Amino acid sequence: NLMITKFNHVAIVVPDLNAAKKKYKEVLGAKVSEISNYAEHGVSVVFVELENTKIELMHPYGNKSPIKKFLENNKNGSIHHICIEVKDIKKSVEKLKKNRIKILGDETPKKGAHNKPVIFLHPKDFYGTLIELEQE
Repeated sequence: NLMITKFNHVAIVVPDLNAAKKKYKEVLGAKVSEISNYAEHGVSVVFVELENTKIELMHPYGNKSPIKKFLENNKNGSIHHICIEVKDIKKSVEKLKKNRIKILGDETPKKGAHNKPVIFLHPKDFYGTLIELEQE
């Protein structure tokens, strides 16, 4: 009956990805990835690798970025979503729909930044938090 298994990452939208990357690396001494641009998702991302999880630093990429408005509303940056892994994303979708949880988009899992199927759950259903579920 266990649906969620492991915390994958917290995502933070930042106003300047290079500056954020540098700060995490130089000030916090973190292991930080190179910047990856995902045109299909409208985001540029950097992953801060920790022993037990990751921090995803995000910035809008392109004019149709889904996080463009979020950054306009949070000019200094802010936590955007959390990502939790699930054993079976298709079964998870069925269970969520039965429980009247709103899945953003067309409810079909899409390939995320880790090349694994993901869905996003509406923040209104989870106490103001946007939750990304990712196939483990």
